Amino acid sequence: MAKISVLGNGSWGSVLGSMLADNGNDVILFGNIAAVNQEINEKHTNEHYMKNWSLNESVKATDDLELALKDAEIVLFVLPTKAVRIVAKNVRKVLDKLGTKPLLVTATKGIEPGSKKLISEILTEEIYPNDLDKIVAISGPSHAENVAQKDLTAIACASTDIKNAELVQKLFSNNYVRFYTNPDLIGVEVAGAVKNVIAIAAGILVGKKFGDDAKAALMTRGLAEITRLGVKCFGADRLTFSGLAGIGDLIVTCTSSNSRNWRCGKQLGEGKPLQEILDNMGQVVEGATTVKAVHELCEANDVDMPISEAIYRVLYENSDVDLEIKKMMGRSPKPEIRL
Repeated sequence: MAKISVLGNGSWGSVLGSMLADNGNDVILFGNIAAVNQEINEKHTNEHYMKNWSLNESVKATDDLELALKDAEIVLFVLPTKAVRIVAKNVRKVLDKLGTKPLLVTATKGIEPGSKKLISEILTEEIYPNDLDKIVAISGPSHAENVAQKDLTAIACASTDIKNAELVQKLFSNNYVRFYTNPDLIGVEVAGAVKNVIAIAAGILVGKKFGDDAKAALMTRGLAEITRLGVKCFGADRLTFSGLAGIGDLIVTCTSSNSRNWRCGKQLGEGKPLQEILDNMGQVVEGATTVKAVHELCEANDVDMPISEAIYRVLYENSDVDLEIKKMMGRSPKPEIRL
């Protein structure tokens, strides 16, 4: 077993930390909200993010980054995309002081706006320059609410060094979450990030009262867009998008009310303004940020992603949802299979 530092004590960070402790690992959560840390340490709950649920009692929480990283063999990032770079800079300083080089694992699903970098690229730049092998990404159909109840699922763990993926597979797997290794780190990350954009579109269809056929068609064409972006812009393996991080995560995120991206889309379809939705959500809607980076990538690389571009226009150019649906269905004829 291993000493694991989990950076981020929101819903997914807390659930992953508790799961890893259930597996026999020594787990410490890092977060900057003192009240949440105190609640985890004293009551073994995190009511702000996960109602009516208790963590493994061995899990500890702290706002002291050096304490969290001391003797850590694995550092697991479970942060909003916008926070990863600044936290990574601080992690680098502490690791340099401690003189250690733990394996870095990311459960964050996003693309950084502006730089258009994946999380593994940010971690490599800020912590381990030119050493992508030290990064593992985990992604798959895994809502915190379901894993907390020990529902069955399977998740991909990807690394350019398959031995590191196998280590994560060994430490993270148990009798309710099964991990599969994948050498396509970039593809797993792209799939996990961009499916959040498609989930917003899926929620819009529900808000507009469209039926199952529309939702199935959207998910299928959405997967085609995600694959196109991954292959053309990042050199990903197209088979990855048929796996757990691709179609697996896409299905659950596009159909479950546990998905913040889906809930955001549903409310957009019902006519609510974006800022009101985000203010009331209380947690990050990654797809609303990722779509900015996707839009920039499409423009720079001439990638055809009509669903994602429509979501960008709805969110940031005040385009009308009904107009975008009409435009989508009125596009010129296209072959189904293409890059």
